[in-house]
Amino acid sequence: MSATRLPTSTPIHIIGVGGAGMSGVARLLHERGHHVSGCDATDSAVLDELASEGIEIFRGHDASHVEGAGLVLWSPAVPAEHVERRSAADAGVEAWDRPTFLGWLCDELRTVAVAGTHGKTTATSMLACVWQAAGLDAARLLGADVAGVGSNGHWGHDWLLLELDESYGTFAQSSPRTLAVLNIEADHLDHYGDVGQLERAFSELMLRTRGPIVIVADDAGAVRAAGRLPGVVTVGTTAGVAWFIDDVVLEPTRSRFTLRHDGEEWPIELSVTGRHNILNAAAVAALAHVNAIGFDDVARGLQSFRGAPRRFTYRGRWRDVPVYEDYAHLPGEIDATIATLREVGYQRPLIVFQPHRVTRTAALGAELGRALAGADRVIVTGIYTAGEPNPLGVTGEVVAEAVRGAGCPVTYVESLADVAQRIDLGDADVVAVLGAGDVASLVDGLPGGVV
Repeated sequence: MSATRLPTSTPIHIIGVGGAGMSGVARLLHERGHHVSGCDATDSAVLDELASEGIEIFRGHDASHVEGAGLVLWSPAVPAEHVERRSAADAGVEAWDRPTFLGWLCDELRTVAVAGTHGKTTATSMLACVWQAAGLDAARLLGADVAGVGSNGHWGHDWLLLELDESYGTFAQSSPRTLAVLNIEADHLDHYGDVGQLERAFSELMLRTRGPIVIVADDAGAVRAAGRLPGVVTVGTTAGVAWFIDDVVLEPTRSRFTLRHDGEEWPIELSVTGRHNILNAAAVAALAHVNAIGFDDVARGLQSFRGAPRRFTYRGRWRDVPVYEDYAHLPGEIDATIATLREVGYQRPLIVFQPHRVTRTAALGAELGRALAGADRVIVTGIYTAGEPNPLGVTGEVVAEAVRGAGCPVTYVESLADVAQRIDLGDADVVAVLGAGDVASLVDGLPGGVV
């Protein structure tokens, strides 16, 4: 692919533009100079925001939406029989799926990418802060808007900071210049089949990468995927890594640590807390270093990062107990969130967890329960299906039973609307609301509200 295949005069239509991934694509292409239109099945605030930015928005789907388009893009969730995809094919309009588009982007710009089953938005946002500190206007494509960074999509100059998503094989055609792999945990097994296939997909991504690769060596999946690949730069807390994390200090709202590399010491302060954020920041520092970004810019950029949305976000106090929300929906993420709560001083965490997707709940129920059992008490809600079919009638009770089996007190409440009235704080000294669905709305409905 080359720029001649996508001149800025090409009108582009995006099917499923309301999703986090494709809304960023729309913004990036709009800033590049294209006339961009997009549609989605349901109305949302995201569509309103895109329209206010000058992107032509349609609510619902219709064959007429692709008229005049020179290129049609679609999200992974859009099936082949979709009316607008069929219309584009019938009219002979060039059409790319998201993997093809990301492959084109990697060819067009000097791409610095972050991959992993969790932590991608945080680490890529940290990258954006570092590049801004270095005075570089990089293009970016993130999974969410981030305070202090900007929107999830931006067209800049020369560089691209890319959050590479593994779901549905999205990164299958991407060949970044440099890459960080944070972790690989069982996920999206409805697409990959098993963890081995998932790790092989990451291995293939590493093989396609044109320059240095940074991996977090604390993560067994990332280490297995890297295998014996030469030139891999290792980061972590284990002996023998190229970038060793030392002198870790965690506080409720900030943290600091020292990176030791090649006889040098890099003291780094973060305005967020948690060992998972320290691992992310260390990977970003190493990735910046292999791209010739100096330490002062790295340190200043990382300290300016204020956190990604719904990542250990303090929401206030309810009945004098602190309340946090977090996007954690995989076992490793839940482990990290509960560990952070305990490391910053909370002793009796009460967790409210909403399972996300039917396939994920069925595949990982036991592991989710094991992770949640690290709390003092747990409330599990019904599944946020994200539109997945549920022919076997799987419920969140799968997770609740696993928590119970691990020896932790648990209550199962099927309806999220009923949870607020069922919460008994008891002696809890913190409440954390976890999940990738709409569980955060619970906080707004707590009786008497948070302050």
